[in-house]
Amino acid sequence: MRRIITRGIAAAGAVALLALGTACSNEREGSTGTDAAADAQGFAQDALVGVALPAKTSENWVLAGDLFTDGLKEAGFQADVQYAGASTTVADQQAQISSMVTKGAKVIVIGATDASQLATQVAQAKQAGAAVVAYDRLITNSPDVDYYIAFDNFKVGQLQGQALVDGMKAEKPTGPWTIELFSGSPDDNNSKVFFDGAMDVLKPLIDQGDIVVGSGQTDIKQTAIQGWKAENAQQRMDSLLTSTYDGAKKLDGVLSPNDTLARAVLTSVKGAGKPVPVVTGQDSEVESVKSIMAGEQYSTINKDTRRLVTETINMVKALQKGDEPQINDTTSYDNGSKVVPAHLLPPVIVTKENAAEAYANDPKLAPLTQ
Repeated sequence: MRRIITRGIAAAGAVALLALGTACSNEREGSTGTDAAADAQGFAQDALVGVALPAKTSENWVLAGDLFTDGLKEAGFQADVQYAGASTTVADQQAQISSMVTKGAKVIVIGATDASQLATQVAQAKQAGAAVVAYDRLITNSPDVDYYIAFDNFKVGQLQGQALVDGMKAEKPTGPWTIELFSGSPDDNNSKVFFDGAMDVLKPLIDQGDIVVGSGQTDIKQTAIQGWKAENAQQRMDSLLTSTYDGAKKLDGVLSPNDTLARAVLTSVKGAGKPVPVVTGQDSEVESVKSIMAGEQYSTINKDTRRLVTETINMVKALQKGDEPQINDTTSYDNGSKVVPAHLLPPVIVTKENAAEAYANDPKLAPLTQ
């Protein structure tokens, strides 16, 4: 299934458009648009807005729930914000979305637990007249998703791949460098997007021999970490160290798709008494920012959840008024049933060198970088 049609060029273009404040809201072809007549109707300002989020597996999901609750209420809406349970099944989120439809929600924002298993619930929402916004994770195989809002996740992967290369060059100016690859949970549509973005940078170097994957595990099915769970990542890293790095062979870098897994990788490496490799991450979690400042984890990605939630609520406000929300990408996100109009925000790579600048306006993280 095609998820990203145009890769680096589309990603860069989306970021540029966002920076210029340009919205291509009238560009619609065939199934890429939404029902303009329905949008034009609007709805009451105090209507119910549902927000269905996955389990609280990262700091950003916890923060998002609080921000949605407060922000929607401040905007005058009734807010129904729910988290899926810790189970890897999607049944609880399916039930939560159906409940939001029954309650009469006019917009349902969904951070999918499993992007491929919500088509029935999204169809129910659409039939009831609700707009559906895929938040952070694209919902797949459904023609009823109206909008997608996220940071540019292919760009995230590219930044991670480049950071891995830059970090290894700083340690050892010339290759070959030996690395291992990790990717996210296979039920999260973003996992493949991150991985593909990173491999857009890394694969040419692998093909020419500058980078060697020590274990030979380069397929996303081999690198995936079910449920984004730290214990699963640590177990895989333990196994790799035993099978591939039990002698003098040195591991130079690890591509980790997020901070939780990055810390698990570092725990495994330090527990084995091995030199700390260059390790990437994402999400700007407190413990990882501390690790970066201590010279352990090399990088993370700043995807400011406050900004993403604010832009999502702005989208809800536009729909309430009967206006078309701001969109800056109408070509890149094919979910298998339609190209979903997207609003993309630019991610920022963070290392120890630029952490103070990157988090200057973040009251939680700024003190950690001083």
